[in-house]
Amino acid sequence: MSLAATVCAPSRAAQFYALTKPRVVQLIVFCALIGMVLAIPGRPAFDQLVLMGVACAGIWLVAGAAAAFNCLVEKGIDAKMKRTAWRPTAKGQLSDGQALAFSTLLCAAGSALLYVWVNPLTMWLTLATFVGYAVVYTLILKPLTPQNIVIGGASGAMPPVLGWAAVTGQVGPEALILFLIIFLWTPPHFWALALYRVEDYRQAGLPMLPVTHGNEFTRLQVFLYTLVLFAGCLLPFVFGMSSWLYLVAAVVLGFGFCAYGFRLWRNYSDALARKTFRFSLIHLSLLFAALLADHYIF
Repeated sequence: MSLAATVCAPSRAAQFYALTKPRVVQLIVFCALIGMVLAIPGRPAFDQLVLMGVACAGIWLVAGAAAAFNCLVEKGIDAKMKRTAWRPTAKGQLSDGQALAFSTLLCAAGSALLYVWVNPLTMWLTLATFVGYAVVYTLILKPLTPQNIVIGGASGAMPPVLGWAAVTGQVGPEALILFLIIFLWTPPHFWALALYRVEDYRQAGLPMLPVTHGNEFTRLQVFLYTLVLFAGCLLPFVFGMSSWLYLVAAVVLGFGFCAYGFRLWRNYSDALARKTFRFSLIHLSLLFAALLADHYIF
């Protein structure tokens, strides 16, 4: 190996860390934390803060395990796509055995943490989410149906439910509303990405919606989902989980996402698809931040 390659190669620790898809896992833990906070009336006590910290750590570990397993299973597909070709498993920097052992270790550690120091319900729900994403979505749905992201989105929508269960020991209707919001948010978020990455998915042989049904049909679906999502985002106010502060944020962000969806439908460009994808991340983050602010201010 050349000196330049040696200098540029990431450390082994960095390679393992990359398998956990840190940015995705951070969003998962953030959404779980929102579920925890909203489940506690008023400000949390010290022991509740400790419980929330432990729960976040456990959820992070299991989510990282699912991401690592996904990287292992999809290493061949990842190697064909520019967006994912850098992953250590796709580049052959980590062996199958190393990736599997790492995923197993994280899953076992996270599950034990949740079972012993949080509660069994949270552990089982988190483990079910692992199976839903790493097995049902990755191995079954993703290569077989263009509706993979819709059905598989149930796993990605679970974090607030996990957070709610962590501090209450049960799953309430409020947690299910948060679940519904993320479930409806996932298709327009992911299909906006798939629109400008369509050649990657076509080359990888994955039946993503733009590949199987074309650009125009996918754009229409993105717009329609933003409309349904707009309605779903009003449910916390309707149900009494939040007040006018959240409602204003939900309406503004909802109109923004719908506007992007409409523009994408009527006048497509890859640049606009990228902007829509980025706005979807801002939409969810600010929406949940508004829920959090509303919870403490009112």
